[in-house]
Amino acid sequence: MDENMMNMSIINDLSEYITLRMSSYLEQSHDKHWIEHKSHPDYDLWFIQSGSVKVTIDKCEHTAVPGDVVFFYPDMPYIASTTEDVCRFIYIHFEFGIGEQKRILGEFPLPGIVPGELIREEAALFTKAYRRLKQGSGIPGNRLYLKACLLAVIAKIVELHGQGAYTGAFLNGRKPRKTEGSLDVLQDVFQYVDANLHRSIRMNELAAIAGVSEKYFISYFKKNVGITPGQYISQIKMNRARDYLYEKKYTIQQIAGFLGYPDPFTFSKAFKKYYNVPPSKFE
Repeated sequence: MDENMMNMSIINDLSEYITLRMSSYLEQSHDKHWIEHKSHPDYDLWFIQSGSVKVTIDKCEHTAVPGDVVFFYPDMPYIASTTEDVCRFIYIHFEFGIGEQKRILGEFPLPGIVPGELIREEAALFTKAYRRLKQGSGIPGNRLYLKACLLAVIAKIVELHGQGAYTGAFLNGRKPRKTEGSLDVLQDVFQYVDANLHRSIRMNELAAIAGVSEKYFISYFKKNVGITPGQYISQIKMNRARDYLYEKKYTIQQIAGFLGYPDPFTFSKAFKKYYNVPPSKFE
C-alpha cells in the first residue's frame, strides 16, 4: 500500500474520532467587476450556483461552472473573478481534524475544482440544507443537518480521490505541504501496526520505530491522533473483526487468531465490550 492510500486508510479507520467544525457560511453574488485576492486560515468550499468563477493559483487559471465545488486548502493564496454579468456561490469555512491536528486533509492533493458530475448528489444535499437553514434558522437540527451534509461532501471528495477519479489541480503536481504533527510522522508506526495485528504489540516497539522514548511517543500519539496507541490498536482490531464477520468466511476462532487474541473467548469478550453484542450475533 502506498503512502497516500495508507493515510487515507488511517482516516477511514479513525473516522469516529474525526472532528468537523464549521466556522462561517454564506451565499454571495458578484458582478463582472468582482475580483478577490485572498487566502483563508481554514478549509474553504465553494458551491457554484450560477455563472462561472475563474480561480488563478500560481499563475494557472481554473474555471468552475454551476454544479462544481471549489476546494481551497488553508493558507492557499488565490485570485478569483468572473467574466459573466453575475456569479453566485455558497461558501463554507471549516476545520477537519483528529486530536489537536486540525488539518488532516493536508496529506492529500485535494484542492481544486471537483466536477459537478462527480459530486452532484452530495452538493445538492448541502445546498438544500443551507437553504433550509437560512429559511428557518431557529429550527432545531438545521445546523446539525448542514454539518452532516458537509461531512458527506468531504467524504465523497476523499472517496473520489481514493478511487483515482479526482485529484485537485490547484497544487499543479506539487506534493501537499506537510504540517507540524501530521499523520505522516507516524506513517511507519501505522504500517507496523497493520502488519502485526496477529500478535501482541508492545509500546516500546512502536516508540523504537518512531525513534523516541516510550513516554514521549505515547504523549505525541495521543496529542496528534486523539487517542492513545493502545486505543488505536484496539480500534483497528475491532474494525478488522467487523470486516471479517461481514465476509462470513471465517470462524470466530480464526478471527481471534488473525487479530492476536489467545482464544475465542478473549476475542468475543473484547468484541462485545466494543460493539455491545457478541460476534456470534453481529450483523
